[in-house]
Amino acid sequence: MGLEDRRDLETDVYQPAEDSHLLASAVLEHLSVDETDLVLEVGTGSGYVAGRIDAETDARVVAADLNPHAVRQARTDGLEAVRADLVSPFADEAFDAVVFNPPYLPTDPDNEWDDWMERALSGGEDGRAVIDPFLEGVGRVLATGGVVYLLVSSLTGVDEVAAQAGEAGFSAVSVADESFPFETLTILALYR
Repeated sequence: MGLEDRRDLETDVYQPAEDSHLLASAVLEHLSVDETDLVLEVGTGSGYVAGRIDAETDARVVAADLNPHAVRQARTDGLEAVRADLVSPFADEAFDAVVFNPPYLPTDPDNEWDDWMERALSGGEDGRAVIDPFLEGVGRVLATGGVVYLLVSSLTGVDEVAAQAGEAGFSAVSVADESFPFETLTILALYR
């Protein structure tokens, strides 16, 4: 990979941060899978979370992102990666677990800019512009008995997201959280 390609990844792909580490740790602590299980990470960004799951479990892991630079980085790092808008291209009931660190920062539409990093961060005015359609569609690709691990910020409204998950047919359980100066991050496990 050339210097210019690396620069693209640094400016166009969400790299691991506190939220990535919390999500990976929570998933690895709570996920029970074997070599026949299939795990999907939606919005993989750098591929950090998918890479940890791939390295530390026997499951087959698929990393997906709308950002072509993120897909390229995940593939370069040895992950099975596909370009996808949320869960739209995947088969019904294909995954035993789905993991998602969505764009969740509430953003004033007048202050948004149009690039890949903005898409990785901005959750629209209420922080749920990507979370809500994800919750509406993820049940279709989840196998019977499967689980969704979703990272949610207090800036987005954990109770509001849990209520939306309930409307989509899930029960939500908090399995991890961590407080930072401006927000608390919570990992919700969603079950049908």
